Amino acid sequence: MPVIDISKDIDTRTLTITAEFAAPVQRLWDLYADPRQLERVWGPPTYPATFVDHALTPGSRSTYYMTSPEGERFYGFWEITSVTEPTGFAFDDGFADADFAPQPGMPVSGNAVVFEPAGDGTRATWTSRYATAEDMRKVLDMGMEEGAREAMGQIDDLLAEIA
Repeated sequence: MPVIDISKDIDTRTLTITAEFAAPVQRLWDLYADPRQLERVWGPPTYPATFVDHALTPGSRSTYYMTSPEGERFYGFWEITSVTEPTGFAFDDGFADADFAPQPGMPVSGNAVVFEPAGDGTRATWTSRYATAEDMRKVLDMGMEEGAREAMGQIDDLLAEIA
């Protein structure tokens, strides 16, 4: 598994996931910039993602949904806040309704993704910050940690397939 660490800090309302991949920084960037590749790794294997709109440019809005094994759709959005190609990007990630409008009462997290060289590959660090400890607990209770671990576990296979 590429995930080497997951740290949760309720006091600072942050969840940080660190993973290492046997691919250069540019290759990881390309995966996240391409919606067809991204949808193969965003979400656990049993909840595949479909990106409707996606561009890693500041001010853009990505929209996606994840489909459960029973066919139920769960909608979300990213609002891209900054981009430093190919070493990272930041975005707000939120839950949405079927029209991709933010879902009232659901958490929105501020996220930073950083790619940096590590040996012959790349170390990727995802940091999510929540407005309140309650928001963070809500997503953890929904299985976010386990889902992220499973989702990132798919990246190595995709990187090997599209070398």
